[in-house]
Amino acid sequence: MAFFRKKKKQVESNKPWYREWSEALIIAVVLALIIRTFVFQAFKIPSGSMLDTLLIGDHLLVNKFIYGTKLPFSNKRHLALRSPERGDVIVFEFPEDEGKSYFQRRDFIKRLIGLPGDVVEIRAKQVFVNGELLQFEQEIYRDSQVLPAAVGPRDYMAPFKVPENQYFVLGDNRDFSFDGRFWGFVDNSKVKGLAFIKYWSWDAEASLPGKIRFNRIGRPIH
Repeated sequence: MAFFRKKKKQVESNKPWYREWSEALIIAVVLALIIRTFVFQAFKIPSGSMLDTLLIGDHLLVNKFIYGTKLPFSNKRHLALRSPERGDVIVFEFPEDEGKSYFQRRDFIKRLIGLPGDVVEIRAKQVFVNGELLQFEQEIYRDSQVLPAAVGPRDYMAPFKVPENQYFVLGDNRDFSFDGRFWGFVDNSKVKGLAFIKYWSWDAEASLPGKIRFNRIGRPIH
């Protein structure tokens, strides 16, 4: 036993400290990249399009494997736990950023309203899916005006069918959200994952004692 203890100690002492640190750092970086790419990713809310579900300064985690893992340089998904469902709050790559460099692409977060094959219509701000009124308790309207269709698609949209492998999304802050009403659909390949929990919340405009929104930390996203 003494021989083996001495041998082990000698091997450990011959390993340079910088090699131990570099190996640990490399392993940590690889694990972080794997987790970020295939498991979870952190996002920060920069705008008010999802009020009051998500506030400006909320930090959230996105489940990237629930809809299936995408391998690098591929749009195919593997080992999906389930498909996106109506009402899910999803993070996706903004469709109009297609063709831009990686650093210019933006991530959006909205609520999934229309699934592939659904017929969606908006009448006086009310959303109808397949002929039935669709309402969520999280949706809010802060503008009492109802804008005619001639002004824009915010409050009126003629019936349309959601294409195959695509989704129609809206922000919960319906009167002040730049969403599918203005730019169209989200392709399945652009969906990054399901937003499921707020792990931090910071109010930059509040005074110092109240900057941290403790009542939002650890809250699930519905």
